[in-house]
Amino acid sequence: MSLAGRRTRYGVFCATYLYQGLIAGFSLTALANHLTARGVSAAEIGVHFALAGLPWTLQPILWGPVVDRAGDFDMGRRRAFAVAAVLGGHAALALLLWGAEDHVGWLGLIFLGHSLCASLLDTACDRMIMDHVPPSELGRVSGCTRAGFVAGSSLSAAAFGWMLTTYGFAVSARWLLAAAMLASLPILLVREAPSDALLTLARRGSAPRRMPVRRFLRRLIASLRRPRALRLLALCFGLDGALGLFELPFSVDLLQRQAWDPADLSRLQAGLALASGTAGALAVGFWSDRAGPVRPLRVLLIASAGTFLMAAVLIASGLVGAAGPVILALTNMLPGLLIVALMPALLQASQGRAGAATQFEVYMAAMNLGSVSGTALAGWLAPILPLAAVAVCVAAFFLGAFRLSGRGDLLSPRR
Repeated sequence: MSLAGRRTRYGVFCATYLYQGLIAGFSLTALANHLTARGVSAAEIGVHFALAGLPWTLQPILWGPVVDRAGDFDMGRRRAFAVAAVLGGHAALALLLWGAEDHVGWLGLIFLGHSLCASLLDTACDRMIMDHVPPSELGRVSGCTRAGFVAGSSLSAAAFGWMLTTYGFAVSARWLLAAAMLASLPILLVREAPSDALLTLARRGSAPRRMPVRRFLRRLIASLRRPRALRLLALCFGLDGALGLFELPFSVDLLQRQAWDPADLSRLQAGLALASGTAGALAVGFWSDRAGPVRPLRVLLIASAGTFLMAAVLIASGLVGAAGPVILALTNMLPGLLIVALMPALLQASQGRAGAATQFEVYMAAMNLGSVSGTALAGWLAPILPLAAVAVCVAAFFLGAFRLSGRGDLLSPRR
């Protein structure tokens, strides 16, 4: 089997993002809630998030040029990096088996190591999507990868939220490693092209000539300095930054002030994400392929602004405890689909360029940097800025993004 088959590549990409979701659900939801319930401060949790997210912000520098300029492996131009990344990620997760629950800093370093490998895997997969998926299917692939990631993170958050509470950290770490190895099998066993080798370190005898690094960087910088690219970068950074600004203090409020059980919160977050991120993501993907990326994204932006305003009203009314599940639904379900609607536009804006993977990863890094920045800022703002005010700020940003997304050719295919 190879990525030349339509169903095969959908299955491989979905499973690969399922693997990434498993780790994210454990680290950023189940484990974060578990540590918060044990009294770890919002600032320390913010540092844990920042360490896990740091490689994703540096992804274009670390891995984009490496993957873009490669092309001399018998395993395939991009798949060799994906296999190396998966094996490195498993090695990082194995360090959890030595016990690190009582050392938040050590946990952060372990997930920093895993994120270094996972960001390489993500870069290689994004480049394979550009190489092997027709433009008319980018929306569906975006929905498929999002559904895989959300399914993995949701199931992981729910299962490991319960497992951490019931059986402890050591048992949870062993099951996490086993689940990650199982989910990574498709990318390890499916060839990139029919003629590629399954597993070898050999290089091709007639490898394409690599572009000099200086010329590669000059072209990349020129592409990113275009007004359209700058607006896309601002949009990517702002979307995840706004969401990160609200999510952390709201979770801390539920766990430490409203005395919610961390396993219950993890299960509820997982269920809401699963409901919107699987069927919802696939529906938005099909919608984007039919209508283009502009209309779905703008509809979701204006709807998300409305949901955050409704959440602000509930919080200001003192209903955080009673209406907690409703507020979680309002602030998670529709906003979680924004990336699905935006992804086809980012892929089309990057395709056909010398540094296609690098440019796309710059957009993704802007999202991750926004999420890390928003989460880190939230940890410091939580004591001084009321939750209702934060929700209003997020709604205001979505309204601004709605106006920005309607400007000119921002989201239309590149000519």
